Amino acid sequence: MFNTSMTGYQEILTDPSYCGQILSMTYPLIGNYGVTDFDNESNTPHIEALLVHEYNNYYSNWRAEASLKQFLTHHHILGVDGIDTRALTRHIRSAGAMMSILSTNTDSLDKLLDKVQRVPKLVGSDLVKDVTCKQVYGYGTSGDHHVVAIDFGIKKSILAMLTAVGCRVTVVPANTKASEIMKLDPDGIFLSNGPGDPGAVPYAVAEVKKLMGRFPMFGICFGHQILGQAFGLKTYKLKFGHRGGNHPVKNIPTDHVEISVQNHGFCVELPSEPISKTNPLLAGLEITHINLNDNTLEGLVHRQQKCFSVQHHPEASPGPHDSRYLFQQFAELMQKNKG
Repeated sequence: MFNTSMTGYQEILTDPSYCGQILSMTYPLIGNYGVTDFDNESNTPHIEALLVHEYNNYYSNWRAEASLKQFLTHHHILGVDGIDTRALTRHIRSAGAMMSILSTNTDSLDKLLDKVQRVPKLVGSDLVKDVTCKQVYGYGTSGDHHVVAIDFGIKKSILAMLTAVGCRVTVVPANTKASEIMKLDPDGIFLSNGPGDPGAVPYAVAEVKKLMGRFPMFGICFGHQILGQAFGLKTYKLKFGHRGGNHPVKNIPTDHVEISVQNHGFCVELPSEPISKTNPLLAGLEITHINLNDNTLEGLVHRQQKCFSVQHHPEASPGPHDSRYLFQQFAELMQKNKG
C-alpha cells in the first residue's frame, strides 16, 4: 500500500492501522530527519516492510536519536530503497491493492507465489486481535470526563488529544463486553482506529450496539466503520484505500473544506436513498462529512443516540490540524449529557 505524506514516516510506521502491510512512500526522499522515541504512535512498527525511492542515512535533526535504518533493523523490519515508488503507486491505483511478497531469494519464484497465495486474504481477516491491548490500562490521571476507549489499534496521539480536552482515559481490549465497560462508569465511549476489515469483528459491533444511546460516543476511522455497522450500514473494501495527509473533506453543516489525514482501506457505504427510508430504525442519523476526491462517506452523527464519527484522523499525527475541533466537540457532548 502507498502513503502520500511528505513527512511523518515514523508515526506512519508505528500506526497499528498499518498492521500486515508492505508500505510504499510516494515522497522520494525518506530518512533525512532520523527517528525519536517520542514520535512513536505505539511501541513497535506494524508494517511488514518499507519501500522508498531514496533513503538518506545521514539524518539531521536536533531531536533525532537514531537513523531510520537503525530503527527498522532494531525491530526486524525489511527496508528497500531504489524503488520507483511513484510508478508503483500508479500501478496500484490502476490494478488495486494486492497481495505481495519481498525476498532476496529469486531462485524459487513458484514457492514465493505459493507462499503469497497461502496468506489469509485481507477481506474477512481479523487483524484487530493482533494489535489491541491485552489488558485494561489508564492514560491520564485527571480530567473532567472519564472516557473508555475501545482499542482496535489506538494511536498514542489520539490518547494525548483526549487528555488535552480534559479527559482521563481507560483503554480496554477490543473484545471487552459492554457489561464490563458499563461497570467502569464512563462519561463517554471512544471507538479507536485499527487495521483491516471491520466486517471481521462482529463481536465488537454487537457490544457497541449495547452501548449506543447510553453514553456519548465518538469513533475515528475503524471506529467510524464499527459505528456505521452498528447502525445497520454496510462496509466495503476500497480499490486502493486512502492514505496520506492532504485529502479534502467537506464538512456539510458548516460548508467548509478540511484538509484531512487518511489511513483506511475500507469504507462505510453511502445509502442510495435517504437513510430514514433505507432503514426506518436509522431516522435521525445524518451525514456530516464527504470526501471530495471520490465522494465516499467521511462522517456521521446521530443526535438522539448521542454519537458521531469520522472516517479521517482528526488527531493528525502527522498532518494538518483542520479537524482537531472534533475532540472538543466530544468533550462538549459529554458535558451536555452530564447536564
